[in-house]
Amino acid sequence: MADMENNEPAALSERSRNQIIIRTSVIGILANVLLAAAKAAIGLAANSIAVILDAVNNLSDALSSIVTILGAKLAGKRPDKQHPLGYGRIEYLSAMIVAGLVLYAGITSLVESVKKIIDPETPDYSMTALLVIAVAVVVKILLGRYVKAQGEKANSGALVASGADASFDAVLSLSVLASALFFIYTGISLEAYVGAIISGFINKAGIDMMKETLDDILGVRLDKDLSRRIKVLINEEPAVRGAYDLVLHNYGPDTNLASVHLELPDTMTVKEVDSLTRKLEAKVKKATGVFLVGVGVYSHNTGDGEAAKMQSDVREIVMAHEWALQFHGFYLDEEKKAIRCDVVMSFDIPHEEGARRLREEISAAYPEYEVLVAPDVDISD
Repeated sequence: MADMENNEPAALSERSRNQIIIRTSVIGILANVLLAAAKAAIGLAANSIAVILDAVNNLSDALSSIVTILGAKLAGKRPDKQHPLGYGRIEYLSAMIVAGLVLYAGITSLVESVKKIIDPETPDYSMTALLVIAVAVVVKILLGRYVKAQGEKANSGALVASGADASFDAVLSLSVLASALFFIYTGISLEAYVGAIISGFINKAGIDMMKETLDDILGVRLDKDLSRRIKVLINEEPAVRGAYDLVLHNYGPDTNLASVHLELPDTMTVKEVDSLTRKLEAKVKKATGVFLVGVGVYSHNTGDGEAAKMQSDVREIVMAHEWALQFHGFYLDEEKKAIRCDVVMSFDIPHEEGARRLREEISAAYPEYEVLVAPDVDISD
């Protein structure tokens, strides 16, 4: 854990990350404020609800970028006694605020569009208005690609979301331009309907952003590739007979703490286990950036043929159930006449009920033994 506070390269990386987020957000703010001002002026002059709502959308993007900057600044604070794992999760709260702003803009746009559908007004476009809208489309395409690329580089969900939103905005601005050209050539105004479509896209983007951020806050299943990579790194060590129950705790972008259970020979000494776990902590951190802060141990029977046969029999009893996903951690204690094992169970059965049923079935096969079945949650691949 000391590395989290004293590792200088990590600190430099964090500073660089914050600089990317702030610089990109400032560029986004300037671009969106200019676009919003130009579109608002054009929309009011042309009496176009679609252009005005497009301006409102750009203004909400500028506000979102401001929130992103504040979130990055606060999340970059160093850990302290009250918050020993840092402030990284503030970025998820800032992303939630961004989603709220996007939703507010979408709902407001929808209300105004419905009003104009009920009580329509005829727009009056000039060549300047069309040129401004066309330029806005190009600017938004370039801005979207840039912001998204920088967000992926900095591992910032808020920036990636802003980049995706900017790309959507380009499509929406293009639809505004298309409706304007359609009106000029046909005299039929689709303004209010285009505004309603724009509001629909804005609302969808806001809902998607909020859902993704809620997932980050609540905690989601560990990424399959990362899970397998960590387990491969651990299982490369000759003494390790298996790695199980991998759990990842996220405290903000690039701040991941993990725990895992290792199955090790029952002949290993505490000194050997300590040396192994320290080696694995450094190895996993270097390769994945994940802090392996908790390592539990399963004891593996060695030199006992009867234990291997019983393990095979117990495995067959357990895995006969569809809701039993994985069997591990088996150990036979002949001295105490005890059998213990862990079973990963699906969410199709209450885990305590599953453990009770397995205990009864194993006890029926081996009545002279005390049986302990520990239910594990299906938390990672």
